[in-house]
Amino acid sequence: MTSIDTITGKKIINEGGRAGPLTEDHQGMRAHHEDDLEWTNLRYEGQFAKMMFHPTAEDPTIPNAGIVRYEKGSGHPLHNHYFAQVWYILDGKFLIEGKLYGKGSMIFHPDPHFESALETIEAGTILYVQYVGPHTRQGAIYEGRFNVSERKSLAEETTAV
Repeated sequence: MTSIDTITGKKIINEGGRAGPLTEDHQGMRAHHEDDLEWTNLRYEGQFAKMMFHPTAEDPTIPNAGIVRYEKGSGHPLHNHYFAQVWYILDGKFLIEGKLYGKGSMIFHPDPHFESALETIEAGTILYVQYVGPHTRQGAIYEGRFNVSERKSLAEETTAV
């Protein structure tokens, strides 16, 4: 008798999934190391990123995940997004909504969300994980945000997404 996985609708090829993938749709892990990537410009001045995973046309549900380095005095204005995200502060100090956040702080932004203005008080690094919003079904934006060759002026940047 052939068993069907109730989630994927695919034939179970490895009952229990103990010796390999449960179905042909189950994928293995992917790994990257930050030392294998160069810093790229983020959309705002004084911010640089090493995004180890990011959505593509072929696989739009991959999270936009990696580290962002902030120079002292850099920041971003209040703006809005339709995806969800989690930040984990690795080092540095950041002022958000009048409160100081530092190493070990985790910040969650549901979907849709607004991000309050952020000011970098002490240079630092934040781990970002941005993903398809469970309510909006909108994915994170990579192209033109995390890999910009030339930054726009703050006045030219949208606050919409």
